[in-house]
Amino acid sequence: MKNGLQLKLSQHLALTPQLQQSIRLLQLSTLELNQELEHFLMENPLLERTEGWNEDTPTAVEAGSQPPNTGLTSPSNQDSVDQRTENEHWTTSDIDFSDPSVNWKEGGEDYDYSPQIAATPSLIDHLVSQLRLSNLSERDYAICALLLSHLDEEGYLSASLEEILDQEINAADETELQELEIEELQIALKMLQSLEPIGVAARSLSECLCIQLNALPEQQQTRKLALDIARSHLQLLANHDFPRLKKLLGCRDEALKAAQLLIGQCNPHPAADFIASEARYVIPDVIVRKNRNQWTASLNPDAIPKLRVHRVYADMLNKDRGHSGHLSAQLQEARWLIKNVQQRFDTILRVSEAIVERQRHFFEHGEVAMRPLVLREIADTVGMHESTVSRVTTQKYMLTPRGIFELKYFFSSHVGTDSGGAASSTAIRALIKQLISAEDCRKPLSDSRLSDILAQQGIVVARRTVAKYREAMQIHPASQRKSL
Repeated sequence: MKNGLQLKLSQHLALTPQLQQSIRLLQLSTLELNQELEHFLMENPLLERTEGWNEDTPTAVEAGSQPPNTGLTSPSNQDSVDQRTENEHWTTSDIDFSDPSVNWKEGGEDYDYSPQIAATPSLIDHLVSQLRLSNLSERDYAICALLLSHLDEEGYLSASLEEILDQEINAADETELQELEIEELQIALKMLQSLEPIGVAARSLSECLCIQLNALPEQQQTRKLALDIARSHLQLLANHDFPRLKKLLGCRDEALKAAQLLIGQCNPHPAADFIASEARYVIPDVIVRKNRNQWTASLNPDAIPKLRVHRVYADMLNKDRGHSGHLSAQLQEARWLIKNVQQRFDTILRVSEAIVERQRHFFEHGEVAMRPLVLREIADTVGMHESTVSRVTTQKYMLTPRGIFELKYFFSSHVGTDSGGAASSTAIRALIKQLISAEDCRKPLSDSRLSDILAQQGIVVARRTVAKYREAMQIHPASQRKSL
C-alpha cells in the first residue's frame, strides 16, 4: 500500500466567537442583557456607556399589567426599583446610623432615603406576636410554638395532634416538654385557632370554614345551615349538586343560595396575605402604536443600551501600537459587542414588525380576531431560520394598548373552518370564554353544546378540544358552574 497525497474540498460552518456572542445576546431577555453588559463594562476598560444614559433600570412594566389606550406609561419611582435591590428587604433596624459608610447627604445632616422595600412579616411572626400578648405560661407558650412549627405555608396544621404527640414523646429527652398530653395539644390548638387570621391552624378545609363561620354573629339566619354544609356536605356543594343538598338539609332554594353565598365569603387560604409574592417586572422591547390608522412597531428607546468605545483609551491605543496586544483585543471585543447589541435589537424590530403586520386585527378587535401564525411564516418573511425567530420571540415583550405580551403569545396553532379557512386556537379560546361568560348560570353550557355553537359559526372543534381549551383557561366544567 503506497502513501499518497489527496486534495479534498469541503464546506462547514464555523461558529466564530463573534457569532457565538451574537447568538447568546439574542436569546437573553432585556434584563439579562443589562446584567451581561454590566459584566462587560467591568471587564473591558475600552467599553463605556454614552452620556445621558440612565443608570437606573430602564422603563419597566409589571408583567400582566394592562396599560391604558393612551400608550406607554412610566411607573412611579417606588415601582421602578433598581434591579440590584429588587430582592433586598431592609428595615430601620437593619441600618447602623453610626456607620460612616451609610450614604448621607452632603453635610452629613440628613439620611438619603432612597426607595426601599419593607420586609413583610411572616405568618409565624404574626402569630407569635399575638401569643406574646396573651397571659400564657412558659409551658403553654412552648406547646403553642410546637404546633406553630407544623403549620404549612397555607396556614394549615400539616400533622394530626396524635402524630405530633408521638414525635414529641420519641424526642422527650431532647425537648423541654416532658409528659406532654393530648389534652394540652388540644387546648393549644384552640388557642391558635382563636388568633388572626381567622381560620389559621385548621386541619382541613372543612374545619377552616367552620372556624370562620363560628366567628360570625350568631343572629346570622343562614349560619347554621352554612355550618352544616361546611361540616358534612362540602363535596356536594363543590359539585353543585343542589337537588341532593336540598333533600339532605330540608331547605329551599333561597336558604341554600344564602348559605352558599356565606360560605363563599370565607377565605380558604387564611395565610395568603403572608405569602411573599414579588412583583415581576419586564422591560418591553417593542412599543406598538396606531398612527394614521396604521399599527406600527418601534423599539423602546429606554430598553436599548447606549454603548460606545472609550475615546480616550482608543486614542492612547492608536498612539502606542507597540505594546498594545491585550488592549487591541479588548478594543475588538468592544466593537463586536456594540455591533452585536445593535444587531440584536434590529432583529427584534424586524420580527416584531412582521408580527404586527399579520396580527393587526388583534390590535383592533382583541383575541377573537387573532389569526393562526407559526414561526415558519415569520422566518420566511424576514429571511431568517426558525430557530433564530424562536430565540427572538422568547422573553422579548411587546407593549400594546391591549397590554404587554411576550412575542411568543402571537403564535398559535390553527383549526379548520367550514369555509376551508383556519381559525387561531387563541381566538377559539376567547370565543369559548365569551360564550361561558354570557351563559345562563342555571343552565351552563356543556362542552358538547359549546362545540355545537362553534360549529354553527363555521368553526369545527371537537368536544374534547373544547374541554382542553376550557381547562387551559382554568374554567370549571358545566356541572360546577351551575348555580341556583
